[in-house]
This record gives sequence, structure tokens and C-alpha cells, in this order.
Amino acid sequence: MLDIGTPFNVTSNFTSNLTEIINPNVTIRGPKECNGTPGEGALFEFITNGVLLNLVGLFGLFGNIISMIILSRPQMKSSINYLLIGLARCDTVLIITSFLVFGLPGIYPYTGLLFNYKFIVYPKLVKFLYPLANITQMVTVYLTLTVTMERYVAVCHPLRARSMCTYGRARLAVLVIIIFSTVYNLPKYWEVTSVKERHWKYNVTAYCVSPTDFRLNPLYVTIYIHWMYFVFYYAIPFTALVIFNLAIYRQVRKANRDLQHLSHHQRREIGLATMLLCVVIVFLICNVLPLVTNIFEKFYDEIPSWLVQSGNLTVTINSSVNFIIYVIFGRKFKRIFLRLFCSSHLFGPGRDSPEFQTNDESLVTGVTNIELRNSIRRCHRSNTTISRNNNVHLNNGNSLPRQSTKTKVRSASPGPCVYYPARSPVRSPSQMSRTSSVQNGWDKNNIADTKLQ
Repeated sequence: MLDIGTPFNVTSNFTSNLTEIINPNVTIRGPKECNGTPGEGALFEFITNGVLLNLVGLFGLFGNIISMIILSRPQMKSSINYLLIGLARCDTVLIITSFLVFGLPGIYPYTGLLFNYKFIVYPKLVKFLYPLANITQMVTVYLTLTVTMERYVAVCHPLRARSMCTYGRARLAVLVIIIFSTVYNLPKYWEVTSVKERHWKYNVTAYCVSPTDFRLNPLYVTIYIHWMYFVFYYAIPFTALVIFNLAIYRQVRKANRDLQHLSHHQRREIGLATMLLCVVIVFLICNVLPLVTNIFEKFYDEIPSWLVQSGNLTVTINSSVNFIIYVIFGRKFKRIFLRLFCSSHLFGPGRDSPEFQTNDESLVTGVTNIELRNSIRRCHRSNTTISRNNNVHLNNGNSLPRQSTKTKVRSASPGPCVYYPARSPVRSPSQMSRTSSVQNGWDKNNIADTKLQ
């Protein structure tokens, strides 16, 4: 959860030390850049925002794009994956706004680079980026909560999951969250503006970000900025996340004790719940500093700039690491990722088939039981066809006695169809059928040439 609400508070360094604007009694000595001392805290801001935040965000962009590609594939279609796609999209927008609001401006104070962006482009964009970042922030929070609630129903109330955890309900939940977040954050559009000043060093016109009179209203700050922000961004979602995930954790521990008695579908649900439990834990850890910043602001007039900058970095990390969690804990996600973006010869021929909840998958070979049963049936039908063809040929040939004919049929029979999982990777039923026939000494040419001499 990007700490966008706090940086525009009157004491944050994000609005370039607006303490002097609010407190005109503050004595100003020396040159000023947007009412701030040039170079103050520049090295720490450059390291956290200019370097680390940009690098982490760049990795997060690639990770979220790959996650959206994989989760959008037909075999991954489900309600939970639709929510995860929405979460990846919001994280992507959040990272982009983090680049534009924190990453690029953080380069200038220490290096002197990107002057035009810092003092011309950025002050004009921030009026639109600020509400967008807050909207995306809230959507991310409540999508994470919705994902947790979906897993809670699937793990703790599996009988209700079929009717409650549907694709249509997931789409409706995403739509409601986006509408609510947009309406709630509309006032953010009137909170900031840009003002002109002459730059102390280059003697050119520079634009600086400044809060509006609407943003400085004490009643608005107390009710909307402090208390409502705390309640809707932290209190409600954090409390619900803790409650639901404790229930999921207890159910996962209980299921792990009886793991050998669970079906593959139940094991998959437990594994998915474990993966999303890690997502929520990382989410909570990365949002500790923004929460501390919000509480700190209620009791002190000035917030340490390092606290705000560190909080922005941890929030960007949270939006960038979900891809790593999916690869580590999501077996099917990892398999599709390797098939799409890594060497394909490691996994053999064939394509992933849609994995429905009724398909129990073999833990050893990766072949579903339904595919295995279909393969055995096809092998049996193939053997029956071969036997009938041999009988037809034998009945048409009258050169040998009947007893000799029976002996020939028995010796030519391919025998029972046997499946060898260790000799072949995952294959389609037709491929398995052909392989089984060849291993027993039969192919199409042999079948066609089987005649009594």
C-alpha cells in the first residue's frame, strides 16, 4: 500500500517541506528550493527513492506483466486468478505512479539531474497522479482482502465455495471496489496545486507542489485525512486480514496433519491458501512503516523524511514481489512460466490441458487420472480391434487347420496395455496409446500386414 496519503501532509518532505508555508514564523536562511533547504537529506532520498525504488519497481513491472500473462491463460481461468490479475494490474499502476511521484524526483536533489522533470513536469502531473495513486492504493488493499475472503470460504467452508467463489462474483467484487475507491478519493483532486518561484541557482522559473486551502482546512485534515484514512486504509482491512488469515492458518495446520487422507483437489486448495497466506504476510510487513507514519502524524507536527521515504520504498517492494511468491509456491504457475519463458526441451512435448477442479492430478507423473483412464480404455479398444482384424484374416484363410489358427492368434496378441510413467513425460492420451502399442511390438504397419501365411 503506497504511502500516498501521508506524503502530502503539511509536514512531509514530499511537498517540499511545506512547514514554512503553514508556519510563516519559521526563519528562512540561505537559498531555498520550494521552501526547502537544497541538499537536505538528499543522499538518503537518492538511495531509497532514486536508486532502490526505481530498481525494485522496474523488476516489479516485469514480474506483474508476466503474472498477468500466465494468470490469463485458459487453463488458469478461475475466480481467484481473476482477482490476482486485478491485483497485478493495480500493483503495476501503483509502481508507475511511484516512479513518477517518488523515483524520478528523488534523483535530482543529490545528482542535479532531471531538473526539468523535478521543477516543470512533475508539479503539473502531480495534480492527477495524486488522486490516481490513492485510488489504486485503496483498490490494492481491498483486493488483497477479497482474495483472503475467497480463500477463507474455499478452505474453511468448501461446501459453499462452489456457489460463492464464482467468476461472476469475482468480476462484480472488482467493479465494486474500483467504484468505491474512485468515489472515496475524489476530494484528493482538489488537495494540491503548483506555484511559481524563481530558482535560487539557475534564476529560471520553477514550479513547486503546494497544498490548496481546501487541503489545509483543519476540520478536513482531522476527519478525512487522519481518521477516515486510518479507518478505511488500515483499521478495517488489517483487522479483517488478521482474522481471516488466522482461521485459514488453523485450517491449513489441521489439513497438513491429515495430508495423506486428502484428495489432490483438497491438497491443491491448501497449497493455494498457503501461497496467498504468504502474500498477505508480505503485505502486512511492508505496510508497517506507512502505518507508523500515519500514527506519527497524528501526534507530531513534523514527520521525519526518512520515515516517509522508507515507507514508500517498502510499499513499492510489496507491489513488486508477488511474482516471486507465485513462482515459489504456485506449482502450476511455475510450470507454465517455465514453458513460456524458459527452454521447452526440459519438459517434453505436449501442452497443458485445462485443469478443472474435478481432475485429480498424479503427483509423480503430472498426468491426471482422467487422462490415465482414457489412455487405458483406448489401449483396450486398440487391442480389441487388432484381435478382431486377426480373426477376420484367419477366417478368410482356409489353408491351415483350425487348431493351428488358434495357436497363431495367441502368439500374435499384444497382451495387456501397460502404462510406464517413468519412461515418458506428460503426454496426451493418443500419444500414450501409440507408445503403448509400439512398446508391445505393434504399430500400424504390423497391424496391416498381419495375415496367415
